[in-house]
Amino acid sequence: MAGKTYRQALIDKIDASVTQSEIMAGSVRTAYLSAGSGRPVICLHGAGAGAITWYPSIGSMSKCYHVIVPDIVGYGESDKPDATYNRHYFSQWLKNFLLSLNIPKAHIVGLSQGGAIALQFSLDNPQMMEKLVLVDSGGLGAKPPFFSLMGMVWLNSFPSVMANRFYSSYILFNPNNRDPLHGKYSMEVINSKGGKNAFRQGRGAAISPISVDLLRQIQANTLIIWGEDDKLFSIKYGEAATKLIPNSTFCRIPNAGHLPLMDQPDIFNKVVLDFLGSQKQWSVN
Repeated sequence: MAGKTYRQALIDKIDASVTQSEIMAGSVRTAYLSAGSGRPVICLHGAGAGAITWYPSIGSMSKCYHVIVPDIVGYGESDKPDATYNRHYFSQWLKNFLLSLNIPKAHIVGLSQGGAIALQFSLDNPQMMEKLVLVDSGGLGAKPPFFSLMGMVWLNSFPSVMANRFYSSYILFNPNNRDPLHGKYSMEVINSKGGKNAFRQGRGAAISPISVDLLRQIQANTLIIWGEDDKLFSIKYGEAATKLIPNSTFCRIPNAGHLPLMDQPDIFNKVVLDFLGSQKQWSVN
């Protein structure tokens, strides 16, 4: 399995009892982490590494919820088949995953590409959705600037410490806020068998823009969170989406980039838990 030493080291840092499991989601062997008890919250990582990307949030969320964090098909310790890796493919995988766990309905928190998957899932399976949290989400029209796109291509084609360092400067307000073990694990996953499939075969299809008409059909109460200093997906796309998605609220997090859960974990975790726990409106100053 890819980078299990780095993955385990990050798991050991989480302030919670974390269980590592595997289950068949359709034909895809899917690895996942779980912690806590109560109503289920599914956390979907972005296009890189795997479930362990959520290491800054699993502990806090698990104090109130049953947090389930899968290695999305094509990433982490899950299967990496030859596939289309577009939103519909990921959405069907997610449905199979929840059905395999006998979860009829859940809160879903999606980061970056994981946000785009969550959006598609909410359109395909509204009856399985509780609340929806989108974190610097794909699918809302944002396109990575040239140099960040080149950094993404570099990292996914020829993973190295230098490529990882270059790309980190675009996805974090302060690269030092990301545990070095996460970057090392990400490179291990890319170098594993099939580890480049999602990037090469998906070709960005999962984060392609979702139409305005479809965004207006989202039924779930939705929170859109954005790092104020996101260099990968501009905050303006999150603000615009809030005007389109019914029952949506927007929250900007200062001094945070594309991964606000790493740049500002305390603020991020509080914002998510406040939203999942109540219907009230709030803001972060």
